[in-house]
This record gives sequence, structure tokens and C-alpha cells, in this order.
Amino acid sequence: MTDTLTPDQERTVIEDTQKWLLEAVVGLNLCPFAKAVVVKDMVRYRVCASAEPADLLAMLREELQHLAEADPDKLDTTLLIAPNGLPDFLDFNDFLADCDEVLMDLELDGVLQVADFHPHYQFGGTDVDDIENFTNRTPYPTLHLLREASIDKAVEAYPDASLIFERNIEVLNKLGQEGWAKLGIASRLHN
Repeated sequence: MTDTLTPDQERTVIEDTQKWLLEAVVGLNLCPFAKAVVVKDMVRYRVCASAEPADLLAMLREELQHLAEADPDKLDTTLLIAPNGLPDFLDFNDFLADCDEVLMDLELDGVLQVADFHPHYQFGGTDVDDIENFTNRTPYPTLHLLREASIDKAVEAYPDASLIFERNIEVLNKLGQEGWAKLGIASRLHN
């Protein structure tokens, strides 16, 4: 594994992530709030080539500051993608506490939040291949930086937001493992 990516490799990482976003998140309506920001081109894609968690944290700090200072009418969310970082889900899950510390250190808790996605995502109490895990599976370890105000607006517009996860499980159960595989959401970088 390398700590650098060529421009073509970085483009591949972003394209793979965009395919996941379009095919799964928007296409399956896993997040009913995502389509509007995708259509309006309000998503920033950043790639951290390093395998070092400290480098990812440094980039997270920069991106949180960037998002906090950006015009919310032009930039709503950032996907920070770490194709070489934290391949083990349990290590990634432990790393999230460090992400929360950065958020609090910047005094941005309550303003921004960090959601997490991983190729091997596994909710507690599930088996590794349970379909509900696929709601949070991406081609690469990814930190989703989003504005609390955007979440509040979305929840106001979608009064049954608490039911989204249950609906997603129903959608994925109907789709099944074979249907998910047909979406072609995968890492082309590490194949």
C-alpha cells in the first residue's frame, strides 16, 4: 500500500465514490436528503492518500474548517475518502473517537458532524454479511462531513426521518446481495 496516488488513481477513487453516491445513496433513496445536494453540485470530494491515521485526522481538521467557512448555499457537505487508510473496520470504528475530538477541539460540535462509511461496515449485533450493513458500505473508508443546520432542515421536510433506517433495510432486503452486486459499487483502486 502506498501513501501517494497518481492523479488518475485519485480520479478513480472519486469516481467510485460518486458511483456509490448515485447508485446506492440517491438511486436507492437510502438518504432522501442527498439528491438535492448532489443535483446542485454541493458535494466536495477530497482524497487522503496516506495510510497514516494522523494524516487523515490532519486532513479532517482542514476539511471541517473549510466546510464551516464555506457558503452553505454553495457547499453543503464533504466526503473525505481514505482509500489507503484504516482497511480494518474495527480500527476505523475506534478512529471515530479521534474524529469527534477534532470536531470538539475546533468547537464545531453542534455545527458540523462526521458520519462514517466503510467497505466492511458492520452494525453491532449483526453478522458481517447481513444486508443492513450495506446501508453504510462504500468502496473506501469515508468520512462524511455535514452541516447540522442541513440535517435540521431535512428532518423538518421529512417528518418521519427516524423511519429511514427501517425503510433502508426493507429496500436492501428486497434488493438482496445479488442486487447489490449488480450495482457495481466497488473499489477499482485495490482490485
